[in-house]
Amino acid sequence: MKSGGGRLTGSRGADPAVLAARIRAGDRPALARGITLIESTRADHQEAAQALLTMLLPDTGRAVRLGLSGAPGVGKSTFTEALGTFLTGQGHRVAVLAIDPSSARSGGSILGDKTRMELLARDPNAFIRPSPAGGTLGGVARRTREAMLLTEAAGFDVVLVETVGVGQSETAVADMVDMFLLLLSPGGGDELQGIKRGIMELADLVVVNKADGDLVPAAKRAAMEYRAALHLMRPKSAHWTPEVKLASALKGEGIAEVWAAVEAHRKALSAAGDLDRARAAQAQAWMWTEIREGLFAALKGNAEAARLIPRLEAEVAAGAMTPTVAAKRLLALVFAGPKG
Repeated sequence: MKSGGGRLTGSRGADPAVLAARIRAGDRPALARGITLIESTRADHQEAAQALLTMLLPDTGRAVRLGLSGAPGVGKSTFTEALGTFLTGQGHRVAVLAIDPSSARSGGSILGDKTRMELLARDPNAFIRPSPAGGTLGGVARRTREAMLLTEAAGFDVVLVETVGVGQSETAVADMVDMFLLLLSPGGGDELQGIKRGIMELADLVVVNKADGDLVPAAKRAAMEYRAALHLMRPKSAHWTPEVKLASALKGEGIAEVWAAVEAHRKALSAAGDLDRARAAQAQAWMWTEIREGLFAALKGNAEAARLIPRLEAEVAAGAMTPTVAAKRLLALVFAGPKG
């Protein structure tokens, strides 16, 4: 069954209490409307969204949160669909939050992940929500976190967050999930040199995709090289050593082994208390992200700052003022509050 975005029509459409009850009952259109509500930038919608999240917070936190990323062309959507289909076949309810690249002109999604996962989109135990990456990384991370909570409240026990796979979105997603899965192609060698150390350090599990046909030997060589590279890096947890798996999303091979590694990771971290500690730290980091974004929004909305910004930018560009002094002058306007 396909899941789409829901329009907010009238006050009843955005009623937090009504939406909360329907989302708890597993109403998919209500879930779509709830996500549309939290993605809205309207002040009244944002107020309703936070009321909705507060109501549903006790119903969240029990799902497996898995982030997936990889370079464009590695087969993220095919892998996500293969994993999601495998999981629904095992009795799980799967929500996919796919972050798409955004059009610089309209802000809308370019690739449309739901249209690229047609089989999973028709699965009654799956929910797919593509969201445009937007202009700011912070906005993506904030709204994706909130969407994840809504899907958990709706009864989905596995949440897959698929990133754009370019830029710094991987760091944001790794900070909101329990496990970060890095999808790689069977290149090895030169490709290994091109992978930034930072993205490898984020990975809890590396999957070499497209390990089929003539690419099997190359995939096996790549897996050996990635294992060697991971061995030189410090694990994020003392209770889990990142693994490398081979898979062919196209043929559905290796998917069960990947999920077994996800379950082993969750079991190990839960037993050590690392999972609870990580989620608590993520919640605190989320709070500070909201504070930073709130300060920036307050600055943009300050009329005096709007008049002052062009002059400060000109002075900074001319070298007449340091960026730090200019920033402090602007922030002083926000902290001082409205005059009179």
